[in-house]
Amino acid sequence: MAVRIFAATKIKIMKAAILYQLGQSPKYGEIGEPVPQNNDQLLITVKAAAIKNVDKGRASGSHYSVQALEKPAVVGMDGVGVLEDGTRVYGFGAGGVIAEKALLNRSLTVKLPDSLDDVTAAALPNAVIGAAAALRFRANLQPGQVVVINGATGVTGMVAVQIAKYYGAAKVIATGRNQEQLDKLLQLGADEVISLKQTDAQVTDRLKQIHTETPISIVIDYTWGHPAELLLAALKGNGSTTHKVRFVTVGGMAGEEIILPSSILRSSDIEILGSGLGSIAAEDMQKIFSEVIPEMFQLAAEGKLKMDTITVALQEIEQAWNMDVAGGTRLVVVV
Repeated sequence: MAVRIFAATKIKIMKAAILYQLGQSPKYGEIGEPVPQNNDQLLITVKAAAIKNVDKGRASGSHYSVQALEKPAVVGMDGVGVLEDGTRVYGFGAGGVIAEKALLNRSLTVKLPDSLDDVTAAALPNAVIGAAAALRFRANLQPGQVVVINGATGVTGMVAVQIAKYYGAAKVIATGRNQEQLDKLLQLGADEVISLKQTDAQVTDRLKQIHTETPISIVIDYTWGHPAELLLAALKGNGSTTHKVRFVTVGGMAGEEIILPSSILRSSDIEILGSGLGSIAAEDMQKIFSEVIPEMFQLAAEGKLKMDTITVALQEIEQAWNMDVAGGTRLVVVV
């Protein structure tokens, strides 16, 4: 770690992924090392941090949680590192995390199992939050229920399939466009896969058939847009009593808007919810860090929760930021 002298004041300088302007890719450069401001902040030596859609959205200024950029800022919402006493932890940053040093929020920090590697630990949590929060806290999944994961071929969708089965879903149906990833989902616990490359009629007809034979209780949707419209149309009733369905939207990869005919809601017992930053209750967010993530880390350490990863070095951040990564694979920066 370099130390430079300015006006008789020692300022520790570190390497980091630095965003200078919204909409640009972060650049590898030097910036002042963060200093804890209170007892709620923990300083870590960073080992790994994932690049996620939410990180890219915030850097571009398009994500709803973005704040005004007042000065050059380190990117990355969360990561894995080592405390001063040698304890390995994962946590949410009190500032950017893709750097040599970072601050974590003490209450949003989880100790890692000894057998879990840094890269997997950095890759999993965002997907776990995007899956488990929707399934457990928003959809209130109960053992024996039938679950559809719409848009399951992405990183979070593939984790959602595994977690739904772990939480006791009797049947998990996965939809998506990547046939290779759909085939892999059958190995990860999906009971059936439906290709969204089929015609609209083929997709809705199969979903209607499933809903008739084994009523769907939960839809976890990562696409919104047209695929969500197809699912909602398949759940439309015909005037008789219907099975209650909780439809939880987590992402908008196929578009931020849908056409939702009133007749769908009037003819069926559908409850539409969202899951994301702002929609998860504070007490549930605490449970995610105190219960959910530690449990999922242990599953991963035992080889029972799987995710594909690819790694890049911190100094490659500008080129890696817009790297074309294979579906279902998480890009992780190793520091």
